[in-house]
Amino acid sequence: MKIGKIDTSKQVFIVAELSANHKQNLQIAKDTIYSAKESGADAVKLQTYKPEWMTIDSEKEDFIIKNGLWKGKKLFQLYKEAMLPLEWHEELFKYGRELGLEVFSAPFSVEGVDFLEQFNPPAYKIASFEAIDYQLVEYTAQKGRPIIISTGIIKREEFEELLTLIKKWNNNIAVLKCSSAYPAPRSEINLKSIPLLKKIFNVEVGFSDHTLGISAPISAVSLGARIIEKHFILNSSIDSFDKEFSLTPSQFKEMSKAIREVEEMLGDENSIFSNNPKGREFARSIYVIKEIKKGEILTPEHIKIIRPSFGLEPKCFPLVLGKRVIRNLKRGDRLSINDLEKEKGELC
Repeated sequence: MKIGKIDTSKQVFIVAELSANHKQNLQIAKDTIYSAKESGADAVKLQTYKPEWMTIDSEKEDFIIKNGLWKGKKLFQLYKEAMLPLEWHEELFKYGRELGLEVFSAPFSVEGVDFLEQFNPPAYKIASFEAIDYQLVEYTAQKGRPIIISTGIIKREEFEELLTLIKKWNNNIAVLKCSSAYPAPRSEINLKSIPLLKKIFNVEVGFSDHTLGISAPISAVSLGARIIEKHFILNSSIDSFDKEFSLTPSQFKEMSKAIREVEEMLGDENSIFSNNPKGREFARSIYVIKEIKKGEILTPEHIKIIRPSFGLEPKCFPLVLGKRVIRNLKRGDRLSINDLEKEKGELC
């Protein structure tokens, strides 16, 4: 998948999620984007909404959060306090791009999609809570940009319907394995499903992480994740709604470094054994350990399987015993098939 200048088949795409960690302070938002770049991110992901695009302002129980970090908050109030002001988007898109970052966003309504189109984003992210809004998904897919969807709360049958719907307009799809708990318990992550997602649905696969720490995204890359999304916060003193499951710059930098190291070690899944393995010279081979004159017969007293590997391969040992040598050999000489008298076609 190509997202802006990043080809995920060649490089794991590391995304720093700004979310609500701007605290509705433009300078904090810009400093966070700068720090994300310095910490190894390839992209910054924003969230684009107004509270009235998300819900209604109601005192009814249905609209009050019952559990978790935001227990007791009205949905409308939460989104009002967490939203990234629309008027900042132009400046943040421009600033991130000047730093060499890809900048894109998650729209939470068709209004959000329409608003974001003016910035020519390299992709759209669909959060799992919005993914079951098929009208929004189809409207977004029609724009022809890469679509990244988190699995989160989505059921399998819904996901299959979503893929069918998106593919009517757009085949450039990535799926991020995700748990929609905040923070997410490690026991609920099921990273083993990452290669299965790719195999079954034939889409690019990544991981959107809400666990604490950095072990989950690093492990996800080792299992084939090509996109990693993680919440990023400028410093731990910022009292943000997403603070508990966000990485500080030093943590994000450590994660990015580890991901690049894992990426370097992954190699080629179609190649199990190397035709030219490094260190082969320290293997064993057949060497002369006792001087032998031309015309004499080789016995176990003359040769031995020892290190290094520049002589005849060990498997040849029983085949060369009893053969006549055709030149003088000294202790420490490599044994070669060309040192031996042999019948036509007879080779080790």
